[in-house]
Amino acid sequence: MSNKDINFILSSIEIASVEVGKHLYWQLGNYTIHGQVFIVSWLVIAALLIISILGTRNLKRIPNKFQNFMEFILEFLQDIAKNQIGEYEYRIWVPYIATIFLFILGSNWAGALIPWKLIVLPEGELAAPTNDINTTVALSLLTSISYFYAGLTKNGIGYFLRYIEPTPILLPINILEDFTKPLSLSFRLFGNILADELVVSVFTLLVPILIPLPVMILGLFASSIQALIFSTLSAAYIGEALEGHGDH
Repeated sequence: MSNKDINFILSSIEIASVEVGKHLYWQLGNYTIHGQVFIVSWLVIAALLIISILGTRNLKRIPNKFQNFMEFILEFLQDIAKNQIGEYEYRIWVPYIATIFLFILGSNWAGALIPWKLIVLPEGELAAPTNDINTTVALSLLTSISYFYAGLTKNGIGYFLRYIEPTPILLPINILEDFTKPLSLSFRLFGNILADELVVSVFTLLVPILIPLPVMILGLFASSIQALIFSTLSAAYIGEALEGHGDH
């Protein structure tokens, strides 16, 4: 192997290791944990658990304002699942769709509302977990596993007949579709949240007083829309898998 080939390989390795910004990593045995994502993710999970417990520990026939709010959220999430999956099979999927929506919404809002820059870390800074591609890929893979599980549970091996429908010629395209679904879910969420945080950061540096506020409000709205899109598409993919070959 020539020196030219060795230099090319080394440069390729350097390019592959390029990262945006600095990150805090923890070493746990043979595993490397992304400290920033881990911390904020568990803070979001803890906040969701506390709100859920407080909202459901003392249910009343005549609900108070907080219970009304919790029931509104539940009905909203049930409607997402019902509209995409169907009224006969949506109930068992409400916990998954609700969890995905609330975690993404909480993560997005945590990144938009909380001044994480005030917390000093040895490396990097805290931010929304969803501005890390690893988090969004993990969430999209959960959706992929869920719709495969839904299709196989209902239709068995017959579920795979959908790959050759309406004609076997479409087999490569139908297989490719199962790879593009998680890719589109993950990159859409990651790109939007990362772009929003970058825009707010740039405006804050340029005009630190009033201008960033409307941008931050717009970011909250966009963050909510991204959570809605992700959960709605997840429910739609599960509903599509449940239709399956057996219903044709």
